[in-house]
Amino acid sequence: MVKGEITVFLSLVFLLLLTLVGALLESASIQLAKNERRADAGRAVESAFAEYQKDLLERYGIFAIEGSYESGTMSEENILNRLSFYGAENIETEIAAIRYLTDQNGKEFLRQAVEYEKMKTGAAAIENLTGKVSEWKEQELKANEYGKENIETSKELDQMLESEKEELPAENNPLADIVDIQAQANLVSPEGFTLSSKAVKSEETVSNRKLRQGYGTMKEKDNGAGDTIFFNLYLIDKFGNAANKKKNTVLDYEMEYLLGGKASDKDNLEYVIGRIRILRFAVNYGYLLTDKDMQMEVDTLATTLSAVFLSPEIGPVIKHALLLAWAYGESLTDVKTLLAGKKVPAVKSKESWNLTLDGLLELAKNRSIPEGKETEEGNSYEQYLQMMLVLKSKEELSMRALDLVEMNLRSGMEKTFFRADACVSGADFDMTCYLRRGIRYQYHILYQYQ
Repeated sequence: MVKGEITVFLSLVFLLLLTLVGALLESASIQLAKNERRADAGRAVESAFAEYQKDLLERYGIFAIEGSYESGTMSEENILNRLSFYGAENIETEIAAIRYLTDQNGKEFLRQAVEYEKMKTGAAAIENLTGKVSEWKEQELKANEYGKENIETSKELDQMLESEKEELPAENNPLADIVDIQAQANLVSPEGFTLSSKAVKSEETVSNRKLRQGYGTMKEKDNGAGDTIFFNLYLIDKFGNAANKKKNTVLDYEMEYLLGGKASDKDNLEYVIGRIRILRFAVNYGYLLTDKDMQMEVDTLATTLSAVFLSPEIGPVIKHALLLAWAYGESLTDVKTLLAGKKVPAVKSKESWNLTLDGLLELAKNRSIPEGKETEEGNSYEQYLQMMLVLKSKEELSMRALDLVEMNLRSGMEKTFFRADACVSGADFDMTCYLRRGIRYQYHILYQYQ
């Protein structure tokens, strides 16, 4: 037989090794339990956010949980209940941060809309538009300047007509007709165009009522280069206009609503037509100043009319009024052409000019605005809407777009429960669970649609 023995030192070392192995096994076991609980919570959160509002995604490409779950009563408790249903029932959960589509003037909606359009069109889509933005803004400035000039000249002409009222003929007075031309702006509807009578209650819209607000700190994405253009492309893609209507909409003129923000289609169309008319007026007036033949026609007529007053010195005022009226009349023709679905040249030429000087004088008498010629090159009505979008703030456009999204889903698609400020686009959850022997494990899970 072999005699066996062990020293006290080896006994202590063996005990320490057993303790270390036991500690490592316990630590691994606890970490495994933590991972399991965290995985359970992660699956629950992902499953809850997988219940996004399907119609919102299919129609507008926007991800969000509809927080009332079609009950019409929004509560954050609804979301917590869904987490429990999907496996987080033994985990204490609180919402540390939450974001709604309407927060910060629709910032979340805008972010997703931009990402949607980037994936759809690609970066190349904005290359041709980026350079035009400054050009459009310059046109707006010129239009405002010419508009002020037009107002001053009209006032001067009005005063002149009033002072010479007794000496002027009561009928067939071309100067009086010139003054009346600006009253013909409501005659720009092309043949077959039916003016919509649809309207909404402004006080019930997202942009005008008191909204639910998100809270807490979450990841925020700064606006990137070209985001404004991508957002404008998204709006044109998803919303109809007077020349290209969408189906199942509360308003027929949706793009016009985005720009005008009025309660009725009629008022929004008048607003947009007015802005396009001003833009076209500036371009047309600029062309008249460069065309010698047209200037000569105006000179001849101004000389004739000033002779009626026996005051040759007022000839320049009459000439200026005629030029402004001619440019304005041509702009009315342009608007009618655009609404008919045709294009209008960015800058006119002798060949593309529509309204003769005699036609200008007939315009006020007959209250009939001609429709312009068909051209292959130029800008369409939709492109003018795009031009006007650039001059609007993204925040204002985002909230009005949410107005339309909510109204169209509620009324157009009969989703009466839907509220834009009940749509959750992301949340940060504080989680607490208890492991064996009373060990408390705290962590948080952030989920946000990208």
